[in-house]
Amino acid sequence: MGTDQPVIQENELLGLLKRAASDLHVKAWIVGGYVRDKLLRRPHLNPDVVVEDGDAIELAKRFAQLAGALPPVTFERFGTAQVALSGRLVEFVTARAESYAPDSRKPEVRRATLEEDLRRRDFTINTLLMDFDGNIQDMLGARPDLQAKVLRTPADPMLTFTDDPLRMLRAVRFAAELGFTPAPDLVPAMRRLGSRLAPPVVSIERTADELRRMLASERPKLALELLDETGLLEVILPEIATCKGVPQSGFHTHDVFGHTLLTVAATPPDLLLRVAALFHDAGKPKTAKGDGTFIGHEEVGAEIAKAALERLRFAQKEVELVVTLVRLHLRPVFYSSEWTDGAVRRLARDAGRLLDRLMLLARADIAASAYPHPEKLDELQARLDAVMAEKPSRLEPLISGEDIMRIRGIRPGPEVGRIKQKLEELVLDGEIAPDSQSVIDYLSAHPDL
Repeated sequence: MGTDQPVIQENELLGLLKRAASDLHVKAWIVGGYVRDKLLRRPHLNPDVVVEDGDAIELAKRFAQLAGALPPVTFERFGTAQVALSGRLVEFVTARAESYAPDSRKPEVRRATLEEDLRRRDFTINTLLMDFDGNIQDMLGARPDLQAKVLRTPADPMLTFTDDPLRMLRAVRFAAELGFTPAPDLVPAMRRLGSRLAPPVVSIERTADELRRMLASERPKLALELLDETGLLEVILPEIATCKGVPQSGFHTHDVFGHTLLTVAATPPDLLLRVAALFHDAGKPKTAKGDGTFIGHEEVGAEIAKAALERLRFAQKEVELVVTLVRLHLRPVFYSSEWTDGAVRRLARDAGRLLDRLMLLARADIAASAYPHPEKLDELQARLDAVMAEKPSRLEPLISGEDIMRIRGIRPGPEVGRIKQKLEELVLDGEIAPDSQSVIDYLSAHPDL
């Protein structure tokens, strides 16, 4: 799908669908999230089309021809097809019923009536239909749930979640995205069936995708609270579940888990920043001494985050970013006015391109406690801005290993790295002028460095 093309407008899209259906004498509807979000006045670019009477794949082919799109990608076993065009992905499916084996979420599929198809879907709010003239039809009483902001399953939730356990995470995600409340019978069913989220029934990738969408939503704290309430937290994020009940002292107002939720809620909508907030104190349960101290928890937490995110199949660059933020998260929090300019420069150097995110994490961490002087981070930010603006910069490498070996007449080895690090520290502290010749002259004049 070309990202430089304008998105095809709804009236043109509906016109093409109507013409394709008419050409083939097919009866079909737009169904699900597209219709739901239209009523909620939320953007939704990718409609699903359910064919009540006819063949979905043939309809997709005709639609693609009329739209001047590439031929559809087809999935013959499931009777589905996808057509990509102008910023949209349109999926076509023949009305169907599904049955699942207990150890799998890959269904056996058969053709069914439209009502059977709607009843096997995840939530009533996703069963609304819209014809190609824009008229909406509600066969299962979804509109009252939409108005009441309630998530309800069309069938018994035990059956709905047994058929496809991923729907339990979708319930949490929809609650976080839409601000809806699960119906009273959903939470007990999720508690009973949570173990079915484990592979191979639900893949790690599908679980991670839902988690990412929860954390990127408008209400990440609500998502984490629902995961906890339903017992799903222990299944997908055991590292965070262990933070429950771990007490804290000082300016903290909650246990580690409660503080974590508040920290996530205080972050801006940056997915990886929120992931870092989620794991920033994950090392506290293992480092708790019982006296309110958690010495080294940032290092332990970084390792916990690394293992958890690798298990959840996050990209390696994402893992490294989060691990760095977790490892450094205490540095700005521990800032005081007594810091030297060298200490401020070291923070800027160590954080590198993640400095802005690190400062946002520190602000969220402090906001999630009763710390009395959050304004100290404003002072730190001003000092960081000053050292980052220095010309010439004291943060750039000014001497190479080759220079050190040549001047000292030594071979490659740890000694070269030790000398290079010492020179960089002296530059950061203002002991050496920030230019290569000054560093070389200092090294030549200090043979015992």
